[in-house]
Amino acid sequence: MDGNPLAFRSTDGLTLAARDFPGPPGAGVVLCLHGLTRNSRDFTGLAAALQAEHRVIAPDQRGRGASAYDPQPLNYNPLVQAGDVWTLLDQQRVERCVVVGTSMGALMAILMANARPDRIAGLVLNDAGPEVDPRGLARIAGYVGKGAPVASWAEAAAALQAAQGGSYPTYGPADWMRMAQATYVETPEGRLRPDYDPALAQAFATDTGVAPDMWPAFEVLRTIPALIVRGALSDILAADTASEVARRFPTAEVVTIPDRGHAPDLMEPAATAAIRAFLRRGDMLARW
Repeated sequence: MDGNPLAFRSTDGLTLAARDFPGPPGAGVVLCLHGLTRNSRDFTGLAAALQAEHRVIAPDQRGRGASAYDPQPLNYNPLVQAGDVWTLLDQQRVERCVVVGTSMGALMAILMANARPDRIAGLVLNDAGPEVDPRGLARIAGYVGKGAPVASWAEAAAALQAAQGGSYPTYGPADWMRMAQATYVETPEGRLRPDYDPALAQAFATDTGVAPDMWPAFEVLRTIPALIVRGALSDILAADTASEVARRFPTAEVVTIPDRGHAPDLMEPAATAAIRAFLRRGDMLARW
């Protein structure tokens, strides 16, 4: 189930897209924000797991998935993209939501929580924190904007396994095919290419738009309930950083997903169970 398509226009005129997975009448909204080169298809599995109790909305950030490419690549940054998300929420008349953010999406969630804490009921931060392991940044820089087109879905799955096998050591062929179908899009020529604007590499190399020292921004976790999901093999969120987050912000729960690097796909049973439990936490429900 892919959800219902939503289209909206950014304040600077781009046509952007999202997926809407309706929940029961009056259900609270879970907003899912994907990572740098990812798209809303990453959250179809999580949406299926949550939809019985919650409405799930997952936008494609500008330059990814079904959203328009930006002629100004430096707009591919969390600050501009967070503005796009506020536009979507306003259009959908969503006054308050829980944000599930993966990697870049987690940093967007923190920025949103600092800007409008009254509209953020809770935060699920998937494999991102106030410090970024430079090993992971170097790895990401090595592939952003460099994915060559391939001829078949089998070749796409094989390319992903070759590049990311260390992050998903327990994946089987069906898992790699699922990831390929969430990562690639067919070109008019019948080939497959990564489903994002290659110009993302320019923005990533220049400036992410996020301050290098994120600890002050994470102070918002003193008042907003949070769940930190970390891949046990992550090269982005170090174990020591996750532990320090838990020490400084005692109401922030940390769950580590075994056999996962950057980033858990959130369909792991441990991740899904932790998110479900978090969404039922009393302190979170009191804000929702």
